[in-house]
Amino acid sequence: MKAIVYETNGDPSVLQLVDRPVPEPGPGEVLVRVAVSGVNPTDWKARRQWPLSAGWQIPGQDGAGVVEAVGEGVDQGLVGERVWLWEAAWQRPWGTAAEYTVVPVRQAVPLGDASFDLGACLGIPFLTAHRCLTAGEFMPDKLHAGALADHTVLVQGGAGAVGNAAIQLARWADACVITTVSSPEKANLAAAAGASHVINYREQDVVEEVRKIAPDGVHTVVEVSPARNAAVDVQVLRPGGAVCAYADDGGGEVTLPVRALMVPNARWQFVLIYTAPTAAKAQGVLDVAAAAAQGGIRVGEEAGLPLHHYSLASAGAAHEAVETSTVGKVLVSATE
Repeated sequence: MKAIVYETNGDPSVLQLVDRPVPEPGPGEVLVRVAVSGVNPTDWKARRQWPLSAGWQIPGQDGAGVVEAVGEGVDQGLVGERVWLWEAAWQRPWGTAAEYTVVPVRQAVPLGDASFDLGACLGIPFLTAHRCLTAGEFMPDKLHAGALADHTVLVQGGAGAVGNAAIQLARWADACVITTVSSPEKANLAAAAGASHVINYREQDVVEEVRKIAPDGVHTVVEVSPARNAAVDVQVLRPGGAVCAYADDGGGEVTLPVRALMVPNARWQFVLIYTAPTAAKAQGVLDVAAAAAQGGIRVGEEAGLPLHHYSLASAGAAHEAVETSTVGKVLVSATE
């Protein structure tokens, strides 16, 4: 099979297209013929600095394809099932940037008739967004239609992949969604994703605009840049509200005013989906799958998430696109 492999950390040039034997699924695993692999920021960060436990790594946490074979203890009826994959390469060498991969069966989720492109977009971004929308004091453990009715959510950076996912999931659950962006073009994308209100933070006062919409403050902030936005987040939280930070866009350390957050019993929740509680991730998979099956998740520019397609041989360019913050979702076809 064709696979993208790197054997040392470094820039995109360490990614090599090689021939490898098709792997055999072990007990509790499935072999998936990959159609599309999704590229996430953690893929290039892992390539640059994460240890190689096996001495080599096929990148790619997310993907979509068809189950070709199953290992011991796995239902044979899964063969031929169209599935989406998540967290494939976390502490394992078998990522999705290959014609075939093996994953634990729980990480191969039925996709139904949805497109492989959609399936390859679901994993890490949507599970991260789900965790951000369910970790707060006022937030439910499960998402479904109506679960966030009477809730107001602020998504900082609504044109990013996780921001888009948070908007779509929150709207599917009937929340009022406010989001911030940095340009009119990104405002159009956030509106296409379903945001109720879009604020251009370069031209508008975010605190003032949020308070016009939610005088009592927001229940949860889905935060891409905690160091940069901490002062705003403190001022827009309602009592008992939470800031759920899933990235470090902008870098630096966060300084927080103790009294201003102590009085309203505010919460700061840091989110990394790979190390999130097992039960929370399992619920996220169920809810994201339900949202996709019910049409609550869409991809493409008309859904605020432009798709950028690359061939397997161009995986290095795909990584570079994500590393340089290309707006939208970068996908690698494993069938070309």
